[in-house]
Amino acid sequence: MNTILMNSNKKSAGIAAVVAKNEETILAEWIREMSGSVRRTDLIKESDLRAQCAQFLQLMKDGLETGNVNFQSSVWEKTREMLGDLSRSRAALGFMPSETASFVFSMKRPLFTQVRQDSKDDAEALAEQMWIITELLDSMGLYTTEVFQKSREEMIRRQQEELLELSTPVVKLWDGVLALPVIGTLDSARTQVVMESLLQAIVETNSRIAIIDITGVPTVDTVVAQHLLKTVTAARLMGADCIISGVRPQIAQTIVHLGINLLDVTTKANLASAFALALRKLGITFVRDTQKS
Repeated sequence: MNTILMNSNKKSAGIAAVVAKNEETILAEWIREMSGSVRRTDLIKESDLRAQCAQFLQLMKDGLETGNVNFQSSVWEKTREMLGDLSRSRAALGFMPSETASFVFSMKRPLFTQVRQDSKDDAEALAEQMWIITELLDSMGLYTTEVFQKSREEMIRRQQEELLELSTPVVKLWDGVLALPVIGTLDSARTQVVMESLLQAIVETNSRIAIIDITGVPTVDTVVAQHLLKTVTAARLMGADCIISGVRPQIAQTIVHLGINLLDVTTKANLASAFALALRKLGITFVRDTQKS
């Protein structure tokens, strides 16, 4: 077992020596090997790509010199950090996962060529070195794909949160009166955003009345009604009365059919009616000026 490990370490060190001796050649052939879809000059400068290749080649040589070809080991930590940063930046720039992984995989042919020339008289050593390179680069390529995917998922999650916040704006209609227009389906995640936005606005503006307008909500079922009731209850606990506006005839029929109890909640057919009611609750009245100018 120790003899096999020593041979593996020796072969790894031999690959590192080949890289060190032919670094410029490998680098030039590697960059030429990259197809247009991998290089993506529309997304990354040629100088930046060359710098990334040079850095990766140096880190790979340093790792091979240790004799440890297990990419998950601590000796490859700097290489993992570099590939992780590269994958995350490319995910943000708009690269595809395959394009990011091909950054690593496209290095195989140039490296194979140099190793083959160096070990052309030793078939057994050549086979072992080829296997070491293949396993190592495959592990690196898969690692970039995993980091890329996680980064893309995190970006999508942040964008969804931002869209939720943008789709639930709290508008100040009058001193003491807020309006929260809801557009689209009201699910559990969005209800949480709605409540947080509304309660924060109630505190900041010291408002007494909040109007939740559901004109843009396509359907109201039991789940949606429960979410609305939770929002109304939370607002009441903050000292604000809630009015639900935008209750269309179809929605009213659905609520009755489902047996949903909204008797404790003030509802209005449209936002204008709800706003007029809110002003009356605040003791504000308007008189129409009938005098002609």
